[in-house]
Amino acid sequence: MSGDDLSTEAAPPDVRHLFEAYRGSLPPEGRPDLAGAFSFGDTPALADTLADLVCVGEKTATAEAKWTVEAAGEPLPEPGDHWVVLDGDGEPRCVIRTERVEVVPFVDVTPDHAAAEGESDGSLASWRLAHVRYYQRTLPEGRSFDPEMPVVCERFRVVYRA
Repeated sequence: MSGDDLSTEAAPPDVRHLFEAYRGSLPPEGRPDLAGAFSFGDTPALADTLADLVCVGEKTATAEAKWTVEAAGEPLPEPGDHWVVLDGDGEPRCVIRTERVEVVPFVDVTPDHAAAEGESDGSLASWRLAHVRYYQRTLPEGRSFDPEMPVVCERFRVVYRA
């Protein structure tokens, strides 16, 4: 996952509106800050598909190459972070809360994590195939896919829908 690290005030109006609606549904002492807003994937069509899967609860995990996160100068997600998920047009769809983060070599991503990503047939084999292709497209310059490369495996849950 990659996104913009935003304060709620600095977020675009539509993102701010959705996040403030979520915050308003919580007790004043339990209102979180916005970690950022982002879309999954690297194309608008993929962002739409993955946002749909998140919103219906089929996608509850993601895995980004740690090298990509580092190259973007972003911090790793942390449990308790709240994010606004955008579709392929940049429209906010839902708010998710990071539940767990683990950095593991690509080859050590588990079948359970692959299934939680909610894509394709849910198997580890299909997850690996799709993610090798994704990482080959998105790794920063000077990096190439390596089965031992670190992957940020994140689990999340939807806490508010648009």
